[in-house]
Amino acid sequence: MDLDDLVASASAVIVDLGAAFYFTPATIARGAELGLDAFGFYTLGRGGVLGNVEAPVIVSAFGYFEPATLSAMWDAARAISEPRATAAAFMECNHEFGREHFSDLEGLDAFCEAAEAIVTSVHPAGLALFAGLAAEPLPGDPPARAMHLTSVLREFRGSVHLLCVVAARVEPKMAHYIRRPGVFEIFGYSADEVPEVTDLDRQALHQADQMTNRLVAGAYSVLDEAAGQALMAGLTTMSGALAAP
Repeated sequence: MDLDDLVASASAVIVDLGAAFYFTPATIARGAELGLDAFGFYTLGRGGVLGNVEAPVIVSAFGYFEPATLSAMWDAARAISEPRATAAAFMECNHEFGREHFSDLEGLDAFCEAAEAIVTSVHPAGLALFAGLAAEPLPGDPPARAMHLTSVLREFRGSVHLLCVVAARVEPKMAHYIRRPGVFEIFGYSADEVPEVTDLDRQALHQADQMTNRLVAGAYSVLDEAAGQALMAGLTTMSGALAAP
């Protein structure tokens, strides 16, 4: 598998796998213990790696949410629970998710080695959520470590893509609507805010996607053939475990 194919194949799995723990019953229950609803725990848990910052920082890092809605969610949640502690609790849910679903899988040590090589090679400039999550301590056991690293890789691509969307002069709201129209309102927008999408908008977003792949490929290029295979084998095995009945 060449580098471009590796990036495309891995990214297609990582986007869903890295977020698979976000709204599980166990995660929602842990948030409730902290006094937070599902979206409050998600917002504070994911953004809390940046600390007890003001809402505009989170709006900048998350990118695709309606700013006033996200700001209100962040401020309401951090009035209840301390952001850094909440982020740690959120990642504990990530680790427990990995232990629950991946403990019987083979090849996770090799996957973790490859994933860590990618993460270590990334320069964090401009990648706030990635940098925050990448700085969090890694668990020692392979199932939890593999899930943690998958989420870090997700934040890596997501942070790079947001930069590329802005560089391509696509409004984040427009990019979000083109890519995920079915959840447009869940991200805080109203039905009357649906943008009018043109062919130029779609072309610009495609350019942002291509730019993202090129930038992400730089980090993936540290893997040799065997490590690339280990990365894809781990992702495929983990994704298959979640899909199994």
